[in-house]
Amino acid sequence: MTESTALPGVLIITGMPGAGKSTIAQLAAEKLNRSARMDGDVVNRFVIGGRVWALGEPADEAARQVELCNRNLCALAANMADAGFTALIDWVIPNREQFDLFIELLAPRPVMFVVLAPGIAACRYRNTIRHPDQQFHFEGYDVLEAAMRRELGDVGWWFVSSELSPEETVDRILRDAPRRALVA
Repeated sequence: MTESTALPGVLIITGMPGAGKSTIAQLAAEKLNRSARMDGDVVNRFVIGGRVWALGEPADEAARQVELCNRNLCALAANMADAGFTALIDWVIPNREQFDLFIELLAPRPVMFVVLAPGIAACRYRNTIRHPDQQFHFEGYDVLEAAMRRELGDVGWWFVSSELSPEETVDRILRDAPRRALVA
């Protein structure tokens, strides 16, 4: 695929750990001539003192920091989209409550929602081949996948990408997301 000029608004790329969110969002951003990538892991690490992991304790503080990260991701994406950039958000959005917050905060901009769904086995394998500093030790794949399908299964484009290369995945997303993934 040749360089794309733009996608409208905001493209959210989500999925389980190891689904390929970061790789795909980066490659997609590189193919667009005006783009900005908001990496949820990076934004989450803005908190230094008092930082609590999303599944950490105390649970109420973890939830508060996840919401803060979500709000910051949306603010950055809105600013970029308003400045004429395709804003790509790369982050795990595990449930309807968080999805609804993104849609609310990104309105009235167009939002495309792509769930990379290569399957649990592919996610686990991909995690093992990452650099050790990038590996994510997570045992909740079955629960997370069931929750995401239950709460978000009717939203956006669930893209089974396990048989495609990253480049093929990006080409399909850039070509088809405006038609298949538009949610708002």
